[in-house]
Amino acid sequence: MTLMEDARKGLITPEIRSVAEVEGIDADLVRSCVAKGLVTIPKNIKGKSRAFGIGKYMSVKVNANIGTSRDFVNIDEEVDKAKTAVEYGADTIMDLSTGGDLDLIRSRIMDAVDVPIGTVPIYQAAASHKTVVDMTSDDMFNAVRKHAEDGVDFVTIHSGVNYNALERLKKGDRITNVVSRGGSFTIAWMIHNEQENPFYSEYDYLVEIAKEYDLTISLGDGMRPGCIHDASDAPKFMEFITLGELVSKARESDVQTFVEGPGHVPLNEVELSVKAMKELCHGAPLYLLGPLVTDIAPGYDHITGAIGGTLAGMYGADFLCMTTPAEHLALPTIDDIREGAIVTNIAAHAADLTREGQKEKARELDDRMAHARAELDWETQYEVAIDSEKARKIRESRNTGTDACSMCGELCAMKIVKSALEESRQKDN
Repeated sequence: MTLMEDARKGLITPEIRSVAEVEGIDADLVRSCVAKGLVTIPKNIKGKSRAFGIGKYMSVKVNANIGTSRDFVNIDEEVDKAKTAVEYGADTIMDLSTGGDLDLIRSRIMDAVDVPIGTVPIYQAAASHKTVVDMTSDDMFNAVRKHAEDGVDFVTIHSGVNYNALERLKKGDRITNVVSRGGSFTIAWMIHNEQENPFYSEYDYLVEIAKEYDLTISLGDGMRPGCIHDASDAPKFMEFITLGELVSKARESDVQTFVEGPGHVPLNEVELSVKAMKELCHGAPLYLLGPLVTDIAPGYDHITGAIGGTLAGMYGADFLCMTTPAEHLALPTIDDIREGAIVTNIAAHAADLTREGQKEKARELDDRMAHARAELDWETQYEVAIDSEKARKIRESRNTGTDACSMCGELCAMKIVKSALEESRQKDN
C-alpha cells in the first residue's frame, strides 16, 4: 500500500509519526493531511531517505538542485555539493544531471545523503539520443520506472505541458517563452512528432508506476515565467488548471503529489500566484522555484529568490527550491550551493514565523536569539544562528576585547540601558 492509502485507512505509520515529532504536530493531524493530499511525505518504498513532511502545518522545506551538465562532468564534486547542501539546511536534493553516466551519478548522490532525492527522468530519456525529439514515449516511461526502481523519492514530470498550454504559448507575447528545461524538451518533442505529451495523454500509466513504488509525482511547471514580463500570463494559468486536474487523478489512486510553480514574479503578484495555485490544485503542497522578484540581479539571484520565497511562504507555499549566485550564469560551485542553501533557509524560517502550525515554534528560536543578544551571550547567538560559522568568524575577526561587538564597544546600547535600569531599581529599593 502507498502511504496515502495507509493514511486513509487511519494508520499512523512510522513515517507519519516521525514527521509529527519533527514538526511538533499531532500525529493524527499529519495522517489526516496526508490522507487528503495536503501533506506529502516523499519516500519511495525502495529508498532509504528520512521522512520529511511538505505541506499544510509543516515548516517550509528547502530543496537544492545539483547535477552535472554536458560541459562539466565531475561526479565527486556533485556528491560534495549534495553533502554541502544538506549540511547547510537543504531538506531534499534534486539530481538534475544531464552529462556523464547518469545512473552512476544518481547512485553516488543517493548513497551520500539520507534526505529525499528527486530527479527529472526525461533528462535520462533524452540522453541516449542525438536530439531530444528523437526519444520515444517508451523512453520516457522507462526512465521513470528506472528511477523509481533505483529508489528515487520524487520525480518532476511536466504533465501539464499539453496542447492547450502550447496553443496559449503560441498566441501569447512572452519574451523568454519556456525556461523549464524539461518543459522545453516536451514542447520540442510535441511539435516535432505532432503528438500530445505522453506524460499527459498516458498520465494513468504514470500514476500506475508511481503507485507501485509509492513514488511522489512532482507536477512540473513547464510553463513557468522566465522573466517579470511573462509573469501571470495565460500559459502559466492554463497549466495551473491542468495540474489541478492531474492532482485529483493521482489522489484517486492514492498517489502523493506536489505541484511546482513559478518562476519570475513581481512582488505584487506573488500572493495571486500562490493562492491561485493552491485553489486550482486543491491544496496540494506547493513547490516554488524562487520566485525571483526581479530580473536584473545576476550574481545575486539567491537573494531575489529568497525575497520572493519569503513572501510566497507567508501566503502558503510549502517548499522552496533554492537559487544560487550562479543562477542564469553558470553551473554552481560548492560555495554557490552553500550560499544558496543558507539564504533560502533564512527565507524559509522567515516564512515559518507567519505560518499556522509553525509560527510559535519558529518564534521560540528568535526569542532565544533576542535573549542571547540582550545578555551579550555570544555562544548562544552562534548556536542559534542559521550560519553560526560566519557569525563567529565576523565577530572574532573584529573583536576589540570588549564583551560587546566592535561596532559600539563600551557604548553598547543594551549595556548602557541595562546598567541604567539596574541603577534605577537599586534607587527604588
